Amino acid sequence: MSLEPGVFLDIGSVDQGDLDRVRLETAISAWQWHDRTSRDQAAARIKDAQVVVSNKCFVGDAEMSSAPELKLIVIAATGTNVVDLEAARRNRVTVCNSVDYGTASVTQHVITLMLNLLTSQPFYRDRVMAGDWSRAEQFCLMDMPIREVAGLNLGVIGYGVLGKSVARMAKALGMNVLVAERRGRKPRPDHLAFEDVVAHADVLTIHCPLTDETRGLFDRAMMQRMKRNAVLINTARGGIVVEEDLVSCLHDGIIAGAAVDVLTVEPPPEDHVLLAKDIPNLIVTPHNAWASKSARQALLDQIAATIRAFERGQPVNRVI
Repeated sequence: MSLEPGVFLDIGSVDQGDLDRVRLETAISAWQWHDRTSRDQAAARIKDAQVVVSNKCFVGDAEMSSAPELKLIVIAATGTNVVDLEAARRNRVTVCNSVDYGTASVTQHVITLMLNLLTSQPFYRDRVMAGDWSRAEQFCLMDMPIREVAGLNLGVIGYGVLGKSVARMAKALGMNVLVAERRGRKPRPDHLAFEDVVAHADVLTIHCPLTDETRGLFDRAMMQRMKRNAVLINTARGGIVVEEDLVSCLHDGIIAGAAVDVLTVEPPPEDHVLLAKDIPNLIVTPHNAWASKSARQALLDQIAATIRAFERGQPVNRVI
């Protein structure tokens, strides 16, 4: 089976001009590249396509109905919420996602956030830049906690590929890893009850998908179950943590710190609740935990491999 043309709706969200597109370019002979595509542009752009690739541009029933030759949608991400899967089933369009391309990148990002929180380095950097070190009466600043990770408990919420990778690196640092069972479930071997992990972790890292079960999972009541000197890290999905509750818990000292790489609205408005400058011990990174050059190259190459597998009649990472 030979597929063409292909349309990449938002390649600018993956490739900033620093990646090698050769494998992708040769997977389909005719490509239309769009750095960004708004929802109202999508139908017109894919109307003649047999293959569509999208990272964050939504492809729904209206868009699929406008493309009678459409056979394959490849999601340039692991999450599938950018495609109406029921519409794809009705329109007999195969949907494949992309997996495990950013494991190393996300893992090092989580560890970086953890170490920054535990050693208060963002706070100290601000103090240095404000001139506090220059005005100090002794040779160092040490008025915010600096904790060593060895012997601390890392609680992992979501023990898939990413959770396991973070756990391995944490063990190398001498941490004790506590793997949480899904809330309300009987713990499997090597897992602990969800509430027990929340209560005993010094660092909680979230790696579960956003579902009806996990939406709003970490609200104020859940954070109140954490140690007061614990920190919370979310590189999964924004909706898992109730953002207003996180702000209030940080202001009230319910938890010691937090780091988030994902928000409920992206990009966020300038007045987003987590962007207020007076929130103590909060690190916000712009959803780039996944975005090392190596990870983004691996993603493009995986998309090419997914298209070629479909052409051979052996689709991989098939969602629909």
